[in-house]
Amino acid sequence: MDQKIIINCDYKQTRVALLEDGKVMELYVERPLHQRLVGNIYKGRVENVLPGMQAAFVDIGEERNAFFYVDDIPHPRGEERVEGRATIQQLLHAGEEVLVQVMKDSFGSKGARLTGHITLPGRYLVLMPGLNYVGVSRRIESQEERERLRKLMEELRPPEVGLIVRTAAEGADQESLSNDLQFLLRLWEKIINLYKKEKSPVLLHKDIALVYRIVRDLFNDRISQLIIDDEQEYHKVLKIIGCISPHLINRVIYYQKKEPVFERFNIEEEIERSISRMVWLKCGGYLVFDDTEALTVIDVNTGKYTGKSNLEETILKTNLEAAEEIARQIRLRDIGGIIIVDFIDMNTQEHRQQVLEKLKQKMNMDRTKSQVLGITSLGLVEIARKKVRQGISAAMQQPCSYCHGKGKVLSPEAVSNKVERELRKILNRREVEAVLIETNSEVAALLIGSGGLYLKKLESDTGKNIFIRGSDNLHVEKYNILMSGRLHEVARHALPVEEGGIYRVTVEEPHSSNPGHGIARLHGYILDIEGAGGLVGEEVQVVIKETSRTFARAVLWKREPLQENEL
Repeated sequence: MDQKIIINCDYKQTRVALLEDGKVMELYVERPLHQRLVGNIYKGRVENVLPGMQAAFVDIGEERNAFFYVDDIPHPRGEERVEGRATIQQLLHAGEEVLVQVMKDSFGSKGARLTGHITLPGRYLVLMPGLNYVGVSRRIESQEERERLRKLMEELRPPEVGLIVRTAAEGADQESLSNDLQFLLRLWEKIINLYKKEKSPVLLHKDIALVYRIVRDLFNDRISQLIIDDEQEYHKVLKIIGCISPHLINRVIYYQKKEPVFERFNIEEEIERSISRMVWLKCGGYLVFDDTEALTVIDVNTGKYTGKSNLEETILKTNLEAAEEIARQIRLRDIGGIIIVDFIDMNTQEHRQQVLEKLKQKMNMDRTKSQVLGITSLGLVEIARKKVRQGISAAMQQPCSYCHGKGKVLSPEAVSNKVERELRKILNRREVEAVLIETNSEVAALLIGSGGLYLKKLESDTGKNIFIRGSDNLHVEKYNILMSGRLHEVARHALPVEEGGIYRVTVEEPHSSNPGHGIARLHGYILDIEGAGGLVGEEVQVVIKETSRTFARAVLWKREPLQENEL
């Protein structure tokens, strides 16, 4: 099986795709404004203890308090126990400071989940302070190699420290393993020293950024290529690989072609499928995904597939193809929790077993821990999969403000990225000097950026001029390319006002950073009106003092109603 890692970096987000035989199997997205918490270590403060839930809420300095279950709290032996275990009120009290690590990001209304059992992953090892054993990854199949690694790490392991030997350690020599161990021990010592000095709540250790986690956790001998489209990140990756796995350095490739790397490998198309409720199968059948916070249901349908011989064979073929695609979609969407699959009813036990084996076989390729249970006579299969991070849906979608949470739409960030890719395509044409686009106001603000930062960057990258109009009346997912072509022609249509002109507008809201000014819009074009902050909702007449591509500055001319001959 040919495996590739494709990395797309820009100033708004980093995206990583894992390909197996050309198919996208896993996708990771990280944005500077939405950093994940999993792996971070904090000195937290217990806010309150809930005996009825055997849990505690802990302030770690984030927006929401995190929660701490009794089973995740380390405690000394020999204490009085209830039903074989210590109670939460025996172990914690309000105001107490605790050393904790985030094991699950916040989901929906729930805060992050914490553990007191700290784990520090390295390239070859995972350090577990306070424990006293060595474990070896089950993915290392050779029993001889497993025993070699276990014996070696038992010799190197200091007291009161547990170790797990990762899959990447297969074939590694003693020096490499020792260096990794010493690095992790120094890191743990640094965390403990910070814990003693700092006042809670405080972040003691932040897990590394997405690109470097991928290099650490995924890039191994099984990966034929790691392709990255950012030169700066490319050189950083080379340095890391040169230290930890120099023999893999020739597999790192800097992508320099004009065609975006995710489009070159058809990943954009797969991303669209991964957030779609319906996924078509090659045979003509289709899958339907419905999810809640804790449960995902996948329904299998024959769709347009009518088969060639008999009904049973048609159902079997559809279910077998569905089983393979379901395993892929679960990994791609990173679905966690309980998953119920409703296969098409099969009359024979042989066919049911075939489908179940196919599903298990494909799910075994998943790095995230999962369990596939048996198939019932109704064709239902239950899958339990560990839920660690938010899936691709949570990263790219938000609850729909138009249908009050009954459905979902693309987030403004996802739409702005989509619009940016469309703009780059248009501006690649030689004859196009400028473009005028109309989008939802939130999307327009993201495209422009604070002080026009993102717009300037995009214009600098393309060498072309971009005019953006924001409209509150436009659906967040919709955008219109109003005009493209010569600069002077686009500019003439892009600005609906001219300096010195007098216009009648309604003040819609006060300026966000200067409440003394009011904001009005004319055909989606923003007017910043001096002295109109207290006139929200009123119709006023203004004179334009200064124009730019994204907004104009104006002052009040007069407030009395206009006569018809003045229009």
